[in-house]
Order: sequence, then structure tokens, then C-alpha cells
Amino acid sequence: MTLIRSADVIESVADALQHISYFHPLDYIEALGTAYELEESPAAKDAIAQILTNSRMCAEGHRPICQDTGIVAAFVKVGMGVRWEGDMTLDQMINEGVRRGYGHPDNKLRASIVADPAFGRVNTRDNTPAVIHVEMVPGDHLEIALAAKGGGSENKSKFVMLNPSDSIVDWVVKTVPLMGAGWCPPGMLGIGIGGTAEKAMCLAKESLMAPIDMAELKARGARNGIEELRIEIYDAVNALGIGAQGLGGLSTILDVKILDYPTHAASKPVAMIPNCAATRHAHVHLDGSGPAYLPAPDLSKWPKVDWKPSPEAVRVDLDALTPEIVASWKPGDRLLLNGKMLTGRDAAHKRMVDMLAKGEKLPVDFRNRVIYYVGPVDPVRDEAVGPAGPTTATRMDKFTETMLAETGLIAMVGKAERGPAGIEAIAKHKAAYLMAVGGAAYLVARAIKGSRVVAFEDLGMEAIYEFTVQDMPVTVAVDSAGTSVHATGPAEWQRRIAEKASAPVA
Repeated sequence: MTLIRSADVIESVADALQHISYFHPLDYIEALGTAYELEESPAAKDAIAQILTNSRMCAEGHRPICQDTGIVAAFVKVGMGVRWEGDMTLDQMINEGVRRGYGHPDNKLRASIVADPAFGRVNTRDNTPAVIHVEMVPGDHLEIALAAKGGGSENKSKFVMLNPSDSIVDWVVKTVPLMGAGWCPPGMLGIGIGGTAEKAMCLAKESLMAPIDMAELKARGARNGIEELRIEIYDAVNALGIGAQGLGGLSTILDVKILDYPTHAASKPVAMIPNCAATRHAHVHLDGSGPAYLPAPDLSKWPKVDWKPSPEAVRVDLDALTPEIVASWKPGDRLLLNGKMLTGRDAAHKRMVDMLAKGEKLPVDFRNRVIYYVGPVDPVRDEAVGPAGPTTATRMDKFTETMLAETGLIAMVGKAERGPAGIEAIAKHKAAYLMAVGGAAYLVARAIKGSRVVAFEDLGMEAIYEFTVQDMPVTVAVDSAGTSVHATGPAEWQRRIAEKASAPVA
């Protein structure tokens, strides 16, 4: 029998969440470093360089890798011989750990969780509650696998009930392009096969807690059917040419993880959850001797990559921006933004379009302005703002026509691709969409020299801010004619990969 103190559980969870907010798992960094060396697409290589540089900056500065510090998922294995000191439930212990971890004064993390999800969607302000899965196992120890899953990747989760004879590989290859790039590749795919619908989803989520070992697996060869399937999916998905941030390239995923479970004879449930470039997870083990300790990774293991703006990048004065300047931008152009920009996420957009529909005046003037889709982390110490990377732009597509038609807005900054409705509105109004790199939030935030809330303060991180930026790096993803690099880039690299694969061996 082991006596485990509630205080030790709370401290272990809080410390682990702080740890994974600024330390990438080393296996991911090593795999991404290899992908960087092998990448042939200039746009994708530049994006990976930003992610690697951001990762090291976060590890050194103990600030979040991504502004979206996630919803906490906990997979808990409780030994049958464990006894508890105190009267808190296990859920209460873990949630108190989340509360303390996210409220740490030296590295405050973003509160992203909203209660009453179907209606009021009120921020809980402390990122609780976590999603907790508990399993009773033999023994007298406690193991907690913690992940902080961002919405950008989690929202791309897929599930299908296949027929028993259907191909899992075919479904994955068909489905991954439909996920877009808002899940911030290069990352991992977690796949759950079997059980029931909800079991398959849990398996997919849990599979992502395992270390990256695809290089080792391919080097030694598969030993069973699951390993064969992992390799087949890995090769097939990378052959799609989606690449880092969906810009087109060789590395879309770094690994595929699969867990399975027996299922009904008539069923083949398959779930798929992507892990993004800000992948975050940790395992803690408590044996009654005190809180768990996670050692800091060796920073010398990070690749020697120091991203700098491209010499071809064009500086843009946001305070003197005109439709004519926007019309001059071409897909793939690299820009460095300077001056003042406004921010706005889902809740702010919803409120604005509702106000416009009622004939009400907006609290800020968007004429000839740029809006940045972001929900920043609160600043600490001498920061103007905390990590402030882009959020997924497709969620704003349904608001884009109204914003462009009625406010005078002429450009937008977000993450990954735009959908058909967004592109149609952009082309119609001769606007532009610019892409910042997801998974490089701390790096991007270094370009923000001033920040103030100008409207909707009650929305917390979803309020409208005005940022003053200096050389903020972005890429023209959709130009004023509606041409999208997220359509042209992957198509080009899928063709190149196919040609290389079919070329005769010398």
C-alpha cells in the first residue's frame, strides 16, 4: 500500500503543465531538426526554421511555445494499492494542479476553456476543468500522462465507422487533405482503431503520448501489422506534399501512432487526431515519496537554427497602407509588417457582425487596416504582450464578406489556409490574406512592441487589441486575385514527390 498526498499530485500536475508549456519533447525537436535538414521547399524550410527558433527561445525564456496553451487532457493510471491523504477527489486534485499551473505568475498561461459550450461560452478564467480518463491497474503507484491540446489541432479530429473490409490507409489519405493546415504541420497523427466510437477517439488521443520513433522503425523494419500500417500511412501522407504549415513540402508528419482495441464483428471504428508543431505532453510518476520531478532537457540538443527574416522580405508601413499597395502583393511574397494593427478572434467577429446587422457603429475604425486573428497570452515582466501566434483563419471565413464589405478592412493575418468563402470574399473586395507561422508564437510576439485593448474587454483574450509591430514576418497566402499558396504549393510538391518516386534508380 502507498499513501499519496493530494498536495504532491497538485504540485506534480502544476509543474508538468509549466514544463510542457515551454519545453518541446526532445524526440520531437530531433525529428523536426532532421526534417529541416531534408526539406527542399524554401517556404516550408523557412517555416520549420521559425518553429525551431521559437522552440529554443521558449526553452530559454520559459514562455509558451504557442499562445494556445490548450485544454488539459489527463490519462491517469491508479494502482489498486494506492491510498490517499486528504479528502479531495482525484478530479479535484488534477484540476487544482491545472489552476495553479496556468496561473503561475512568472509564466502565466492563457485561459482558453469556456463553460456552457452550447450557449453562453463563458471563460472559466483558470483553464479548468481538465478532461480526465482514469484506469485502475495493478500496483501501488500513480501515473499521469498529461497533454495540453490546442484547438487548432484538436478541431481537425476525424472519426469514421468503416466497413470491416475497408482500407484504413485509403481513408487517411483521403481525409488528411480535408483537414487543411490549421493543425500546424509538421506534427504527428494519432490513430485509434476498434472498440466503440468513443473508445477509438480515446485511443487516438492516448497514442500521441508515445515518443517519436519513425526513423528507428523504418531502419529496423516492421515487426507486426500495426507497425506496417504506421509506415504505410507515414509514407502516403508525406507523399501528399502538404508540407510545413500547408505551404507544400516533403514533411507533413514526423510520425504516426496507432493504438487498437477489439471491436464488434460488423464494425471498424477509426479515429484520427493530429498533434501540432507545438506538441506538448509529459508523464509523471508518483510512488508516495513526494511530487514528481521532470528534468529540463539539454538545450545543446536543439538544432543550431537561428531564423532571420529573408533578405527578399519587403517592409510594409501599416499606418500608410492603401488598397493599391495590397493589390501589388503576390502569392508567396514575404513581408515585414510595421506600425499598428488590430486583432480579433471568433467572439469579437461575431459581436461585430451582429452590431453591423443592427446598424450599430463599431467601437474601432477598420478602414484601410489589417486585422490579426490572435488571442494572446498575458504579458509578464517587461513584455508588451505574451506569446501571440496566429489562430486558424478558416474559422473567420463566415465573417469575412461582412468585414470586407462594411468596415473598410483590407487585409487579414492568420494561420494556414482560407476556405472557399473566405477566398471568394478576398477576391471580390481586392483584399489579401497574410499567413504567420503557427507554432512560433514567442518569436512572433518579439515583433510586438506595444499592446492595448481597444474594444470588447469583457471577452478576455478574445478582445480587440491594437498591436504596434516592428518587422512582424508574414507571407502573402491569398492575393487580391484570390490565388492561394495553400492550393498551389501542395499541388506542386505532390507532383514533385510523385515524379521523384517514379524516376528510375541510377
